[in-house]
Amino acid sequence: MLNRLRSIWTIGDLRNKILFTIAMLLIFRVMAYIPVPGIDPSSLSKFLNSSSNKNLNQLFGLLDVFSGGSLKTFSVVSMGLYPYITASIVMQLLQPIVPRLDALSREGESGRNRLAQITRYIAVPLALLQAFSQMALLVNLGVINAAQFNLFNGATFLPTFSTLLTLTAGTMFLVWLGELITENGIGNGISLIIFANIMVGIPQTIGSALVSTSSTGGSTSNGGLVTLAAIVALGLAMTFAMVFVYQAQRRVPVQYPTKRRFLSGVRSGQQTTYIPLQVNSAGMIPLIFASSILLLPTVLANFLTYSTNKGLSNFFNNWRLWLDSSNWYYWLIYGVLVAMFTFFYATVIWQQQNMADNLQKQGAFIPGIRPGLPTEIHLSKILHRITFGGAIFLGVVAVAPAFLGRAGGQQVLQAASLLIVVGVVLDTIKQLEAQMVMRNYSGFLS
Repeated sequence: MLNRLRSIWTIGDLRNKILFTIAMLLIFRVMAYIPVPGIDPSSLSKFLNSSSNKNLNQLFGLLDVFSGGSLKTFSVVSMGLYPYITASIVMQLLQPIVPRLDALSREGESGRNRLAQITRYIAVPLALLQAFSQMALLVNLGVINAAQFNLFNGATFLPTFSTLLTLTAGTMFLVWLGELITENGIGNGISLIIFANIMVGIPQTIGSALVSTSSTGGSTSNGGLVTLAAIVALGLAMTFAMVFVYQAQRRVPVQYPTKRRFLSGVRSGQQTTYIPLQVNSAGMIPLIFASSILLLPTVLANFLTYSTNKGLSNFFNNWRLWLDSSNWYYWLIYGVLVAMFTFFYATVIWQQQNMADNLQKQGAFIPGIRPGLPTEIHLSKILHRITFGGAIFLGVVAVAPAFLGRAGGQQVLQAASLLIVVGVVLDTIKQLEAQMVMRNYSGFLS
């Protein structure tokens, strides 16, 4: 392994890519400590550290994961990449519905560039909307003084508008950094920024766990140490299982027609390859979908706290109380939603690929299966079977940390964060592997 790392450093352009990536991540971390002007972050930090409202802590904790702890300090990049991720999901869901977007997805690199541009356009109003909603919710909760934020008051319009623009600009700045890393670094820029966000919070999480263990275990009891050891063991087991499932795939054999020129003439033949169908092709997206759906009643209940429509306010407040993360059925519903969204998202992504039509146009076929509709039905059946196992696994992973205690919404963050870390590390290793093989070096893992 050390020899592989040394060989990476000896390749000049690859070394420059790694250094460029590190430099961009350092710039991002500097931005994470620049606060939004006119807002006191101490009250927000106190609110996030309190346990008065577990569901709201889960909401802001999820946003804090994507911002690398910047939400607690209320920095200019405190919204992180969440609006851009939402815009990307919206674009993927709209492609099968909007014919023009579906046509762009089939136009190769130029079409993908156009779709990426449209995604950025969608991310800007989504970032503005999230900034306004986030600030309004914090004002409604009393975390931020109402005199500091009011878009419909002439005295506070300019400060409020500048705050919204600052938060939106911070998100788009992170998108720009991610694209720079993708183009000039080692790739996967957006994922690497999210990965850096999660890794930054690990020392604080470990420190909090050790402090909690020492305060609960004391000198007379080893219960805290046992709990900590159980958490570490569960984390290692989940990491191993995630790597195994993330790498797992069903390889469907495919034969392509080939022609070879010899002295005696041209001979036709066949080349056999395979289609890799991933067991978990949805990644962490189902976790975000499910948690957002379950957090919606909490957000609406807090928005409608001072509403004149008491019937609507009481309705969402009852839903908020029923969907409290301390109830066992909350986690049952959450696991079921994760499994359902895994199926849904994997199916949507698969339909966008039009694999059966592409195989037929290239003259390729699956042995024993007729081209066209029979091939599509055959591949869909395989996808549904393996996705069923992936969906059950992801649902279990999402709720597994809940068995170690009542930490509220932290279970969602642990599962989502661990899944992101595993995926990004594996993708980065593949990128380095491809770069080294391309330069006639032995692979990073071989």
